[in-house]
Amino acid sequence: MESILILDDDEKLCEVLNEELQEIGYDTNYVTNADDAFKFIEDNKIDILLLDLKMPGKDGFYVLKEINKRGYLFKVIVLTAYADVRSAIEATRMGASDFLSKPYDFDELLITIRKVLQKDT
Repeated sequence: MESILILDDDEKLCEVLNEELQEIGYDTNYVTNADDAFKFIEDNKIDILLLDLKMPGKDGFYVLKEINKRGYLFKVIVLTAYADVRSAIEATRMGASDFLSKPYDFDELLITIRKVLQKDT
C-alpha cells in the first residue's frame, strides 16, 4: 500500500484529504508544518508528499530544497492555492513531480497520484 504524507498549514483541509485518500486505500498521514514533516519522514517511509507552497515559517520551497539536500527519493506533488506559472516552474525545477491548484478536484488529484506512482514502474 502506497504511503502519502500531506503537508499543509490548513488542518481542516488535511483532515478531509487524509480521510478521502484513506477511503480509497492509501496509507496517509498529515502534518501542518515543515519541522513535523521532516520528523515524520525520518521515522517513516513515504511514497508521495502532497505539499502546500504557501505556509507560515518554512514554506514549500524550503521543504523542496531540504528534500534535495537530504537526498530523499519520494515523489512530491505540489497542491497550492497560490498557483502561478512561475511557482509551478520553480517547484518542478526543484524536483516536484506535479503541480495542482486548490481548490483541488479529487478525481484529478487521484489521477495525478496514480500517474506519479507509475513513473517508478
